[in-house]
Amino acid sequence: MQTRNKAGNKFDQGPSQVRIIGGQWRSRKLSFPVLDGLRPTPDRVRETLFNWLQSTIPGARCLDLFSGSGALGFEALSRGADHCTFIDIAPASCQALRDNLKKLECDSAEVLQRDAMQWLRQLPDAVEGTNTLQFDVIFIDPPFNKDLCEQICQLMVEKKIISERGFIYIETERRAPRVNHWPLHREKTSGQVQYRLYQQD
Repeated sequence: MQTRNKAGNKFDQGPSQVRIIGGQWRSRKLSFPVLDGLRPTPDRVRETLFNWLQSTIPGARCLDLFSGSGALGFEALSRGADHCTFIDIAPASCQALRDNLKKLECDSAEVLQRDAMQWLRQLPDAVEGTNTLQFDVIFIDPPFNKDLCEQICQLMVEKKIISERGFIYIETERRAPRVNHWPLHREKTSGQVQYRLYQQD
């Protein structure tokens, strides 16, 4: 079966693949479904990002929001992250994530089929300024041109799910504005992708 992307071009509905570029699963290829708006973080961007995070990822607890193919979460796990929570609303994406975790014999992750915004809203409120559910690295790669980043970031601040000195990675369309909730640590542009790394102060 074929469908069309937003530009009107035809493409196959069958699975695509993403390659893990570093760590214990280096060069392993993982399949994911072709869905509208699903665009794995490019190899070059992932390589730069994980160079920025190389001293942080080992032992980290990670959250991959809008996980899609899971490229960011799998890359983190491959490089020694202690655990990753994948969240995506699409049933086909979630099933592919589970299949790939099984393929890699990885039991240090969970896959939740949820709307990212609703999942954050339903988290318990922080008690005495902290939250027992906290992450050291959070990856945010929402659908482009939906203006979701500000709302997502505000909820993360309210729920206090970022650990002390934790990192927040945000990948957006090129001209998307910065968020102002945390100090900017690094930023770079690759083609039409703008990617920024913030750190909780």
